[in-house]
Amino acid sequence: MNTDRFSGKSILITGGAGGLGSQIARSVIAQGGKVGILDTNADAIQTLVTELTATGGIAAGQKVDVRDSKSVTAAVNELAKTLGSVDVLIAAAGGSLGTPRDLDDISDDDFDLVLDVNVKGTFNCARAVIPHMKKAGGGSIVTFSSIGGRSASPVTGVPYASAKAAILGLTRRLAKEVGEFGIRVNAIAPGLFLTDRLEGMFNEMSKSDQAEVINAIPLGRMPNLQECVDPVLFLASNESSYITGTVLDVNGGRLMSN
Repeated sequence: MNTDRFSGKSILITGGAGGLGSQIARSVIAQGGKVGILDTNADAIQTLVTELTATGGIAAGQKVDVRDSKSVTAAVNELAKTLGSVDVLIAAAGGSLGTPRDLDDISDDDFDLVLDVNVKGTFNCARAVIPHMKKAGGGSIVTFSSIGGRSASPVTGVPYASAKAAILGLTRRLAKEVGEFGIRVNAIAPGLFLTDRLEGMFNEMSKSDQAEVINAIPLGRMPNLQECVDPVLFLASNESSYITGTVLDVNGGRLMSN
């Protein structure tokens, strides 16, 4: 492991106190970076920050709802002061947020929630960090799409598919707009990673639907969480310095795009 990969860099992670976000944070600290955690769960933020600083890392957190642009801007500005800069944004906040999969069960509020957190939340966070990245002379933004936004998934519903597809358009347009400032914007599109929330959804599926998911993966298995973290950190790091406006599929071969 390159323990200097993010030396001197400050990485903000939205949804940073969740299963995936916290693992990203641990990996950033292990690779020499500073971490800013943005999440809605104040207790989880504090627990994670305490864990990270106990290992000698530099970490801070802010409770924020990514749907609230003013709160996002204030939280980002505060973390920029605490950490000294904002060099990377990993916009991991989102998901299906416990909303139903089946069309007849989806309410207007379900649809609004998923679109607002995933799409508006990603936009709000990107807009808030860009001035800091311009000041720093560049940066990297990693957005979260999904295989469910690139193909029809048996696991998640229409709101999730719509939101994750929209993030791809947001990513490409934003990359075009901020490239002149040395800011790169890329999306990652994971397949099914069994964080606590997704594991519950997967376990509720019928055996035939579960078998359909596994049998459609050429590698024939579910991934471990680090197999999603590492591609995210590649896009965040200087190792992808000439990559922008693209989407990196991480799904074991289930979707092989042109």
